[in-house]
Amino acid sequence: MTNNDILRRLRYTFDLNDHQVIEIFELAQYSVNRSEVVNWMLKEEDEYFQPMSDKELALFLNGLINLKRGVKDGPQHEAEDFLNNNLILRKLRIALNLKDTDMLEILNLANFSIGKHELSAFFRKPGQGQYKPAGDQVLRKFLKGLQLKYRG
Repeated sequence: MTNNDILRRLRYTFDLNDHQVIEIFELAQYSVNRSEVVNWMLKEEDEYFQPMSDKELALFLNGLINLKRGVKDGPQHEAEDFLNNNLILRKLRIALNLKDTDMLEILNLANFSIGKHELSAFFRKPGQGQYKPAGDQVLRKFLKGLQLKYRG
């Protein structure tokens, strides 16, 4: 999945307009303009399409965390230069204050069933023995489950 796809799906799931997306970036202390947001939403075939970098998606997710959980005192969390599906799932989990059972329920809404141990492997540190990289299918199903939960 591309970063643009993830942003499109999250925008649809939470029914965000351009202005709200810009405000979420501002919560992460990052400034974007409306044309950037519009160009990220375009299909890849469009001449004005602009690919979204990992850092930009990380900033959006950090802003989403601040929106949903409140801005913490002190310095903001530094946005990662490189994202993988595990980090994206972790940031969404934090933003939405989800427990393991909530995440499993969301995955089940998208007809994707995994065990609690397999889910916890996605949130371990990469060097740990039980760490497992989350594939695109897991992220896609999780985003689909979120959409079903929040949009019906």
